[in-house]
Order: sequence, then C-alpha cells, then structure tokens
Amino acid sequence: MIRALVFDFDGLILDTETPLIEAWLQLHARAGLPCSPEAALQLIGQVDHDHDLWQAFNADIDRCELEAEYHQLSRELLQSHAILPGVTNLLTEATRRGLPLAIASNSHHRSIDRHLARLGLTELFRVVRCRDDVARGKPEPDIYLNVLAALGVEGREAIAFEDSHAGSLAAKRAGLHCVAVPNACTLQHDFAHADLRLASLADLSLDALLAKWAG
Repeated sequence: MIRALVFDFDGLILDTETPLIEAWLQLHARAGLPCSPEAALQLIGQVDHDHDLWQAFNADIDRCELEAEYHQLSRELLQSHAILPGVTNLLTEATRRGLPLAIASNSHHRSIDRHLARLGLTELFRVVRCRDDVARGKPEPDIYLNVLAALGVEGREAIAFEDSHAGSLAAKRAGLHCVAVPNACTLQHDFAHADLRLASLADLSLDALLAKWAG
C-alpha cells in the first residue's frame, strides 16, 4: 500500500535545468568560445562532481563576475517557465486523498525553498529535504532515506518521481518505487532501473499509479 509520494524538484516540478544550460551556452556564444551541450547534459541531477563549467575561458577571467552573470541570466530565462504538465493535478489529488507529500532534491534549500514559496507550493509538502541535509547527494540514497525516516514510512510504501538517472537510481537504492519522467535535458539518461517511465506526469492518473502498487 502506498502511503507517501516523494518528488524531485528541478526538471520534474519546474524546468529549472533548461535555463541553466541555455545561460551556459549563451555566455560561451557571446565570448565566441566552443562549448559542448552534451557535457552539460551529463551534469543534470548531480552535484558531487569535479567539472569546470568555464574551462573554455581564459585562465585570467574573473570567475566571480562570470558566475554572477550566469546566475542572473539563468534567473531571467527561468521566469518564462511554468510548473510542468500534470504536476498540479497530481499534487491536488494526492492532497485530497490525504497522502503525505515530500521533496527530495539534489539542490540546496536556498533554491528549492524560494521556488516553492514563489509557486505557492510550500504548504503542500510535509517534508522537504535537500543536498544540505545529507552527507552524500544523489545517486547515493541518503536524501531518500532521510525523507522516509521523516515521513515514518518504508521504501516500498512510497513512490518517487524523478527526471534524471542519478535521482532515479538514488530512489531505487533507498527501496522506493520509482516513476521516471525525463525532460528535454534528460531524455538520453539511462532509466532501465526505474519501475515506470512516463513522457509527462499528465500521462497517468494517481488512481492508476496507486493501483499499480496496491498489493
């Protein structure tokens, strides 16, 4: 029996990832520098990596100024992105049923909390856990194990919704059922370990999801 739903945030509830890549590509284009969109796509869903986003720039570039410009541009691009299809209906129906909702994000609280408040979603989630709360980020299971403990449920009693390979792997390692919903940035990720793959959260009703794991 399913007793809780756990959601990733970036790329699943809100497309915060495409603006990051768009901003990165634009800054390289402005400087006339080569860049690899494929390399950027590999970083989606992971935070514990050793990768220099600005390696194509001269070594004497002002990194602080470049980072500030990058974040400002990505914020501007993000304003045109709405909550992704199917999310609102799923959250509303789960709340109506009294199913506890949680966030399990590889991003930091300063980002997730701000977005949830801006979108009016904060009160819907009983538990919000981010990279700040655990020793290891996804694909390790720490964030999901933390969420399960806070909710007081076992992995087999919860469904995780993820858009990336790292996130879906973290959910499965923690013992949750996992629904993969890749976005434009993660379509090529490996989701072979996920229990179900959807093109959109609008493609399957909550009734159907609960029926799948009703035993």
